[in-house]
Amino acid sequence: MLYRLGIKDTDLVSFNVVVKQTNLYIRAQHNLKDKAFKSLLKHRRSLEGYIQHHPLFLTTLEPYPAEQNAPAIIKEMTTASKIAGTGPMSAVAGAIAEAVGRDLLLFSPEIIVENGGDIFLKTSKKRLVGIYAGESPLTGKIALEIKPQETPLGICTSSGTIGHSLSLGCADAAVALSSSTALADAIATAIGNMVKDIDAIPQAIEKAKDIPGLYGIIIIKDDKMGIWGKVKIVPLATTSRSKSPR
Repeated sequence: MLYRLGIKDTDLVSFNVVVKQTNLYIRAQHNLKDKAFKSLLKHRRSLEGYIQHHPLFLTTLEPYPAEQNAPAIIKEMTTASKIAGTGPMSAVAGAIAEAVGRDLLLFSPEIIVENGGDIFLKTSKKRLVGIYAGESPLTGKIALEIKPQETPLGICTSSGTIGHSLSLGCADAAVALSSSTALADAIATAIGNMVKDIDAIPQAIEKAKDIPGLYGIIIIKDDKMGIWGKVKIVPLATTSRSKSPR
């Protein structure tokens, strides 16, 4: 994950936690790797156990109704997918990032958990989150400016041109912001699916305006960008280039 190499700020401790397909990059005031590992194991076991008994949950591209007694992470994913109109696995990276991040907030007032480009962020100072959009000329040129009072916040990215996640669109990046990281993840997928070419950006922005719980959206295709909502974009060329992943 080469975008992780662009992080220059030094006020937080960085560490990685990996369990099977999940590779978390975490920043905190202290090294909480052991606690993060236990948290990740706990949430993955809940997810894997549910999928074992409900295999359709893993493969469906439609919203999936969870039972009343389903694990909390399953309910987060199914609620997000219902709002976004996607399958529940569209929210898995964001849901895990937030679940682990909230567990770690018991031990550090500042936490950044990045899971495949999907971020849960709680900060006590202004942070810049660089936007990675593959071969787009905007990659490395712009960042989101996030203020402490806007967090905890989920910042999630879907791309039809980079990465391994399923996308039915061709956007270089569809970035969604929400207080729910699972919802941001599912919405980024839903909006990214709409963008087949540059001309689809305005329609996708209009669609995003009607989604409850969405704070803002950024869509990048080639050298074009559409923005809506509570989003502040700053040029990295005029900053210190100190940023969080993506």
